[in-house]
Amino acid sequence: MSDQPRRPRTLNDARSEAEAAFKKVTKKEAEAPPKTLTLPGVKEQVSLRIDQDVLEYFREGGAGWQDRINAALRKAAGK
Repeated sequence: MSDQPRRPRTLNDARSEAEAAFKKVTKKEAEAPPKTLTLPGVKEQVSLRIDQDVLEYFREGGAGWQDRINAALRKAAGK
């Protein structure tokens, strides 16, 4: 090894090294958000804007028009 004197450490060097070491140890991986469980048959109330002619088409079928819209949307979603 060489006989050259070591460079004296300064406060800034020590602080930088300590911060770098702390970051390595305390770095957290981002967690995925928890999955929400959906229960079959549970419906959620929403507000939805539908063209008037489309709404009239489903209402002409009488009672159950909301269920028919739900079924059409489910089919369009591929479910």
